[in-house]
Amino acid sequence: MKTGFHAVRWMRERARDQRGGQERPADGFARGGPSAPTLAALADDYLSRLRVLNHTADAIEARRFELKPFLAWAHERDLLRPAQITRAILESYQRWLWNFRRPNGRPLGVGTQRQRLGGVMHFFSWLCRWNHLDANPAADLEMPRAEKRLPIPALSAAEVETVLAQPDIADPLGLRDRALLELFYSTGIRRAELVRLELSDLQRERRLLHIRLGKGRKDRVVPVGARALTWLQKYLDDVRPLLVVGAAGPALFLTGYGEPFNADALGRKVTGYIERAGIGRKGGAHLLRHTCATHLLEGGADIRYIQQLLGHEKLETTAIYTEVSILQLQAVHARCHPAERANRVG
Repeated sequence: MKTGFHAVRWMRERARDQRGGQERPADGFARGGPSAPTLAALADDYLSRLRVLNHTADAIEARRFELKPFLAWAHERDLLRPAQITRAILESYQRWLWNFRRPNGRPLGVGTQRQRLGGVMHFFSWLCRWNHLDANPAADLEMPRAEKRLPIPALSAAEVETVLAQPDIADPLGLRDRALLELFYSTGIRRAELVRLELSDLQRERRLLHIRLGKGRKDRVVPVGARALTWLQKYLDDVRPLLVVGAAGPALFLTGYGEPFNADALGRKVTGYIERAGIGRKGGAHLLRHTCATHLLEGGADIRYIQQLLGHEKLETTAIYTEVSILQLQAVHARCHPAERANRVG
């Protein structure tokens, strides 16, 4: 079986339709005519409008994902037009979300339910604004109470090193993957941001990385650690030239096909390395992002610097790391709790 860089030529010779990741089939929803558009047709218009308003492709795809279950649910019940939807029907859909069970028997999380209901509410607000409805049936829909749950614990420093050591750096593709993992851990960038990186975004002399059109279409500049930069240099000097096929374009990281990475494929790659590490942890690129932020906080970094590094719009989003960084709380507890002070004296 061909593996690593030796499989690249075989991979490149495969027809594009053999590579996977093809477009999904049509959803099968009725669109109706211009005079009587259905919910599905209006959903298409709604998503097109978001493009005109310069929403990101990820944000539009998220809206599509939120609406699709509702459109399918309504389609199965012959609820095809906006005028058929009442508040009672939306409450029925809400109960369906609550009772829904995944193939493994688990229910949808409250956060997922809120997300899907929020997408429906935003859609119906748009329908009213564009005069497709006289009144908004979702206006007073009561959302489930949000749960405040901590994220999964960050990796320890030893666990990170075990994960980073998984790629076979004797193989060009493994060396590329080591550079990928190092960059994730060093900068805490999102996987969607990493796949959009171009060669010109890395300023090697200044040890900076320019993140263009991050979440919310916002640019930012983040520092790159010396170790990550060393692996990036090895990749750029020894591996990337081998991966270039024709006019490969300016993408910083290339696949075996000589093309930019797809965010989902990149996520699966990182997940695979974490599983292969045998540390009993599950996660992907976001776990490395979360670990980067937690380690910086535990090392004494100000939370506002971490906010800038991660590209969070609101400080409250970054503040979650103050809740999960138990090391600092332990230090304060040992220093300030009367029983601990008495124990030290004794």
